[in-house]
Amino acid sequence: MQTIGRYMVVGGIIITLIGGMLMLFGRLPILSNLGKLPGDIRIENGRFSFFFPVVSSILISIILTIIINIVLRFINRQ
Repeated sequence: MQTIGRYMVVGGIIITLIGGMLMLFGRLPILSNLGKLPGDIRIENGRFSFFFPVVSSILISIILTIIINIVLRFINRQ
């Protein structure tokens, strides 16, 4: 039970840190255009609106993959 509790505490801390970073990064002018890139699909018609951020999702996926690979390389060296 203690190990599950520790995992939950660590997970909560990680989620809190990610939330704080998202709040701070939302103020940066470079990241404020993240949902408005060419290739992001936006359809607005009267009361209906549809938004699918294709290019933004691909860009975020590439950046997170690079970050995770760097972190895993540092972990495996130790």
